[in-house]
Amino acid sequence: MQDSTLSRSTQGMPADHAVAMPAYVDQSHLVVQDLPMVSAWYQRIMGLTPIETGAKGETLGVAGRPLLTLTTESDAARAPRNAPGLFHTAFLVPDRRELGHWLAHAARNNIRLQGASDHLVSEAIYLADPEGNGIEIYRDRSRSEWNYQPDGMVAMSTLPLDLQALYDEAPKGDWNSLAEGTTIGHIHLQVSDIPQADAFFRDVLGLDLMARYPGASFFASGKYHHHVAANIWNSRGAPKRQHNMTGLADYTIRFSDAAKLATALTKLDELEMAVTRQGDVHSLVDPWGIGLKLST
Repeated sequence: MQDSTLSRSTQGMPADHAVAMPAYVDQSHLVVQDLPMVSAWYQRIMGLTPIETGAKGETLGVAGRPLLTLTTESDAARAPRNAPGLFHTAFLVPDRRELGHWLAHAARNNIRLQGASDHLVSEAIYLADPEGNGIEIYRDRSRSEWNYQPDGMVAMSTLPLDLQALYDEAPKGDWNSLAEGTTIGHIHLQVSDIPQADAFFRDVLGLDLMARYPGASFFASGKYHHHVAANIWNSRGAPKRQHNMTGLADYTIRFSDAAKLATALTKLDELEMAVTRQGDVHSLVDPWGIGLKLST
């Protein structure tokens, strides 16, 4: 599967949107065991559409924007619950109306939700795909409603989300896909150590530490609430993930500032972390065995 230049476009996005920031998460790549079944589920339930198909997988997206690549391998083994990797891929919809419209679609299809939260900066619904890969679908509140602490961190919480009110306000017409303008807003990872995560995402990649929860750190650029989160809730002290595990094979962070990418690459070199380059994409494996692509 090839990276697509379509994924870089921020045309029409608000200036404070998650993907209009100096660095942002662009795509997620999952290894699955049953590719046809999982792909059909993402198309029917999440409303993604095929963009590119290859011998071992396909890339799905919204309105031509690639978001999720699914591939399979003959030796793919189901990752244990405590393995480092994906906690959830978070799909950011344009507004509350679209979040409610998806919720009505999920209700009609009897989709089992895992939770729903008001995070002060956003409203989020949680579920998993048929192979257990976590998903968040959310909408951001206006930044005028966000509260920043004196240290620059943003106030977030986990409060109950009134799903009934969201459903009652939603359009009840047919729903066929996520709305144009949907992106990956952030990715949430399972790692084995939080100080190690702080050192990697903040000190090496140059993202700002925006919030802390017990056992979790949240990182972003452009004062967004988070582009990457890392927690140890299931995976404290776990060994690196193995290459043939299902789940998150890799994800992509794009830098709109080439100098910031160059700084990150220099720091990776100083740490003697192996980085390979193909075109403008720099690929590596992070301290927990998760693939990461860095690009402009």
